Amino acid sequence: QVQLVESGGGSVQAGGSLTLSCAASGDTSDTMCMGWFRQAHENAREGVAAIYIPSQRAFVVDSVKGRFTISHDSAKNTLYLQMNNLKPEDTAMYYCASDPRPSCQSRSDFTYWGQGTQVTVSS
Repeated sequence: QVQLVESGGGSVQAGGSLTLSCAASGDTSDTMCMGWFRQAHENAREGVAAIYIPSQRAFVVDSVKGRFTISHDSAKNTLYLQMNNLKPEDTAMYYCASDPRPSCQSRSDFTYWGQGTQVTVSS
């Protein structure tokens, strides 16, 4: 089992920045992929970014490309999402997820999930 705890959410004005963190604990030795997802109101959950841990290869969706950066610190077992130039449409609950399978891109069926952290961007 892997436990994931997100932090760093909050309220910012458009154009501002936030950095989300996701601390992983438990049986993390088999983790191959970690990712960030978001869900706004009653919308479907969408993938934002993912990273393949062994190579640190990152995947970012087009809507946040150039503004969001995903990274992973293996020593701290922590996943990050640096979010710059935030827009009101980025408002959502952001979830961290991890998976032992090596396929990271365009997937939503991650095995382990955190509880989420709220990001609110005002215009």
